[in-house]
Amino acid sequence: MRIFGLLTVLLCGGLLIYHTADFPAWGDPASPASTHLSPYYIEHSIDDTMVPNLVTAVLADYRSYDTMFETVVVFAAGIACFFLLRAAKSKTPESMLYRHIPTGITLRIEKGSKTPPDSADFERIDSVWVPYDLIIKITCRLLVPFIQLFALYVVAHGHHSPGGGFQGGVIFGAALILFALTHNLSNSLKRINEKTSALFAASGVLVYAGTGILCLLLGANFLDYSALAPLLGGDPKMAHSHGILIVEIGVAIAVMAVMVWIYYNLASRGRHDEGL
Repeated sequence: MRIFGLLTVLLCGGLLIYHTADFPAWGDPASPASTHLSPYYIEHSIDDTMVPNLVTAVLADYRSYDTMFETVVVFAAGIACFFLLRAAKSKTPESMLYRHIPTGITLRIEKGSKTPPDSADFERIDSVWVPYDLIIKITCRLLVPFIQLFALYVVAHGHHSPGGGFQGGVIFGAALILFALTHNLSNSLKRINEKTSALFAASGVLVYAGTGILCLLLGANFLDYSALAPLLGGDPKMAHSHGILIVEIGVAIAVMAVMVWIYYNLASRGRHDEGL
């Protein structure tokens, strides 16, 4: 099987390398992309989409089908990591670590021993952990809300400035991962657990595809955002811009959730009991 897989990779790679000779030269001003596509996008994107950011106009409008399936691929990556990495969670770990907050003393509770009572004096920590640092913990708690706020800004202003759904989703997901790294996995799971992240990932794809289906129900083509004018108010051009914002929000939700979902499985070896 390994030999068959190796031959398949070599054959496909050889075909790709062979056919690169048919591509236009790098930066060729006479290539079809330079003589037909790029000039049209540059000259007509504002009139067609009401979006000043040319990159967003191309991704969410001119090639919106491709971007939708890119979002599906991101969601599929989360599902693949779930099936490959997720392991059955043991009811009782071999040992558990607790920190006595008033003194900073770390307690290791062996399997089967009595754990400290639920109180504000004890907190569960992961076995692979950074020594407690009050400055790091407080700084993270102060920074995470601002990082998340910036992520929302990147998504909302993706029309008019550099940004968009993929970038905003990555920043928001990085904020949640930063919280998990500086605190512990259990605290992060209390705020957004595995089921929630999976539902968010699916809902992000649903928002994108559902927008296209809604356009069909309103009598227009799939992802023809101008059909949303009766629902969003305003003229079709402005509805087109708002429709792009809606799908960008869907992309951001999917990317954020899949990042967190994959991190949970990688950091805990699929067990979700202890992480980095």
